[in-house]
Amino acid sequence: MKQSVRAGLSGVAAAAVAVGVAEVVAVLTGPLSAPLIAVGGVVVDNVPAAVKDFGVQVFGVHDKTALIVGTAILLALYAYGIGVVARRSWAVALSGIGLFAAVGVAAALTRHDAGIFAWLPSVVGAALAAWVLRLLLERAEVAGDTTYGKARDEAHGKARDEAHGKARDDAYGKDRRGFLKALGITVGAAAVAGFGGRWLTSRQAVTAARNDVVLPAARQTVAPLPAGVQVPGVTPYVSPNKNFYRIDTALIPPQIDPATWQLRIHGMVRNPITLTWEQLLQRPMVERYVTLACVSNEVGGDLIGNALWLGTPVRELLEEAGPLPGADQVVQRAVDGWTCGSPTSALMDGRDALLAVGMNGQPLPIDHGFPVRMVVPGLYGYVSACKWITEIELSRFSDFDAYWVPRGWSQQAPIKTGSRIDTPRDGGRRDAGTVVVGGVAWAQHRGIKKVEVQVDDGPWAEATLAATVSSDTWREWSWSWPATPGEHSLRVRATDGQGVTQTSTPAPPAPDGAAGWHQISVGIE
Repeated sequence: MKQSVRAGLSGVAAAAVAVGVAEVVAVLTGPLSAPLIAVGGVVVDNVPAAVKDFGVQVFGVHDKTALIVGTAILLALYAYGIGVVARRSWAVALSGIGLFAAVGVAAALTRHDAGIFAWLPSVVGAALAAWVLRLLLERAEVAGDTTYGKARDEAHGKARDEAHGKARDDAYGKDRRGFLKALGITVGAAAVAGFGGRWLTSRQAVTAARNDVVLPAARQTVAPLPAGVQVPGVTPYVSPNKNFYRIDTALIPPQIDPATWQLRIHGMVRNPITLTWEQLLQRPMVERYVTLACVSNEVGGDLIGNALWLGTPVRELLEEAGPLPGADQVVQRAVDGWTCGSPTSALMDGRDALLAVGMNGQPLPIDHGFPVRMVVPGLYGYVSACKWITEIELSRFSDFDAYWVPRGWSQQAPIKTGSRIDTPRDGGRRDAGTVVVGGVAWAQHRGIKKVEVQVDDGPWAEATLAATVSSDTWREWSWSWPATPGEHSLRVRATDGQGVTQTSTPAPPAPDGAAGWHQISVGIE
């Protein structure tokens, strides 16, 4: 192994120590102060909308994992270079480590509600990285054919006989193994520290507090699901919590202890309100099935899900607060500072907009907004579905742009009518004869009136609609296709409850949701 490679690996190991130790320190200073998370957060907040769209399209619900991994790879490359440079100039290497610390500190201090010690993880991590790098470089020098090797040659009297040569090779091998062992121990310790720190952060009081939550009884419960809501081979009518899509800007889910949670309703209102967790649970609760959709969902995509939500009606809270004339926007703020803005009229027009505390019979999962989130039928999530909500401000659209609006997305975004083929799968093969084609269609708060399927540019055939519980959920459908041998293209389109058929004109997700007909190819044998 070349000496420069040893030095580079030493730099990577030192960087791993910095990140791992920083995670441990961040248990005390807040999870968003960890440099990897802080820098990732800055990237999320400042990335162009086109890049964000690309990330969601490629990685889907794993976009945050991809960002963290990508940031870690870039850090490893940077650290490798620092290690190589350190062989020639320790001062330059220290400057490089200092730059790492400065970037981490700057990123941590920009996070929402950054504490006075948000700088500490980056500084402590960088200091330990410098110390570890120095130690590993010394071992790398001993293991390499440098001045240490020459000194050893002289100690052996530059012996050329077989016995002395073997002794020298054994000594070199021992030093090389010693370096690799030190490298492995360093990386292992860094991994334990990093994963341990992250585990401690995620296992803080909020996990136990969530397990202790007893959801209140609903004032209005939903009837059992009617027979026939589920079409065989189609995605489940109710999405399990563990499979419900998650798209948000939080690299790690905020940890909020409900005992300290408060919701402040203020702004253009006559009667500002502050609610505690206990006060919220004492309010009348209702159960509602509502299908949520992400504006980043491509035609035929799976960033959509249906769940049974338990919560208190937002309309009643707003009526108590008393919006002032002109307050046409309800700005929602999450604990991490993220914002979205919903039309006030949409939250007060009678639809089942909820401050939700339960999801499918359980307290909200932490990933989905525990302890409280907003659920609004008929609006894309980026303008309505605030997770980890702590603040509602009545404002005007002309006075405030929520998080995604300056990034090129529309201020107001009602969900477009959409439909998807779930079975058969795109590229699948079936035997000739009757093939059941099925999928889902949605037009939240308008409902689905009709679904049609087209084969190979032929006439549109009307599908059979499954039962549903309300216009606020998606609706499953099926159609019996007399399939003949060959390669075929299938398309689907839906008509909403107002009689409007979804457009065939393709449109990307930005700025207000994708459009077009979902199409698949199927081979019949």
